[in-house]
Amino acid sequence: MIRVSLHGRLLAESNETILIDGNHYFPRAFVRKTILTPSDTTTVCPWKGTASYYNAVIEGNVFKDVAWYYPHTISDRAKPIEDYIAFDKVRNR
Repeated sequence: MIRVSLHGRLLAESNETILIDGNHYFPRAFVRKTILTPSDTTTVCPWKGTASYYNAVIEGNVFKDVAWYYPHTISDRAKPIEDYIAFDKVRNR
């Protein structure tokens, strides 16, 4: 079981992640979206497309850009992670 937590709060947990580039991408059904709020941040990957980000809000504290997803991937290689959510593995403890 792959788990992601931040400041003692479970953000995601699943046996059904997809591992790409060292990041576990979680199906949305296994992510606690009530903790996440949309961020204005976007980045571009040349083979995945444009990523959108989420902030986490825990006990009134905002943790910026702790998760990202690709709403529309641009290659067949990235298609399996389309709309799956990955988390910043450095800050999520």
